[in-house]
Amino acid sequence: MARPVTLFTGQWADLPFEEICKKASSWGYEGLELACWGDHMEPEKAQDDGYIQKKKEILKKYNLGCWALGAHLPGQCVGDLYDERLDAFAPSELAGKPEKIREWGISEMKLIAKAAKKMGTYVVTGFMGSPIWKFWYSFPPTSEEMVDAGFKKIRDLWDPIFDVFDEQGIKFGLEVHPTEIAFDIYSAQKLLEVFENRPTLGFNFDPSHLIWQGVKPDLFIRDFASKIYHVHMKDAAVTLDGRAGILGSHLSFGDTRRGWNFRSIGHGDVNFEDIIRELNAANYGGPLSIEWEDNGMDREFGAKESADFVKNINFSASEIAFDGDMKEA
Repeated sequence: MARPVTLFTGQWADLPFEEICKKASSWGYEGLELACWGDHMEPEKAQDDGYIQKKKEILKKYNLGCWALGAHLPGQCVGDLYDERLDAFAPSELAGKPEKIREWGISEMKLIAKAAKKMGTYVVTGFMGSPIWKFWYSFPPTSEEMVDAGFKKIRDLWDPIFDVFDEQGIKFGLEVHPTEIAFDIYSAQKLLEVFENRPTLGFNFDPSHLIWQGVKPDLFIRDFASKIYHVHMKDAAVTLDGRAGILGSHLSFGDTRRGWNFRSIGHGDVNFEDIIRELNAANYGGPLSIEWEDNGMDREFGAKESADFVKNINFSASEIAFDGDMKEA
């Protein structure tokens, strides 16, 4: 199966667009999933056909394709319960203005759907935020009515955005992730039910956010096979030692005392072979997009090694039923 191996540029947004294109091509990548921050994809500028054409020309120069845009930061601003951390995601003049930040996030998401159409991509990946993430541990007590109200709030906020996605023929892949309205299998099921299984909404599958929670990533693919719109290849290692807990202990990512950390692909606990087998069973033919994150490894070394790793495991399903009726040669 010719699934392209791509690199998500979110962790590389400090580099100019052409520089990350040149580097990714030299590391063996076949395309980029462009983050909609930094200068990789600027949603407002992307409404201009000339801007889009220049992006396409640079991608072509380095033999790279683009199948998806990443809209994690503005998407988070749409549905989140505000605190000052969101100030870093939105324009500086909106700092401390929760509703203005939300309005900006909504506007950006609509622009990104239009940019995706112009780029010729088929999906936008990202976050939706959550007004009830702080309620995940039910003390003070969290009622079912509070949870239901939070999911309804997300639908009210995102349905008008998805109307624009539908107009452009673009799907949205939520990255199921802690701090999101859907962060595991059961919350993902509830989200689809609340949206009445709206075709626009599916998932950007990322095993690194499931493995440390104790959720088997391959089962997520099996349960939501028709809703896997995009795939992030990302690893994490659980390193519980009797001191650290699974909640991170308020230690920064990369601190070796933590109970878990993101790791470069192949250096963590994710079973990528099981993931490929389930993707084959689901007939997923889209990109395998590496989201590289490992505070304990040089990122250029890790990015190249990760591309090689994913290419080596990107196998197709068999076209032969070995235990079926077979005539002798």
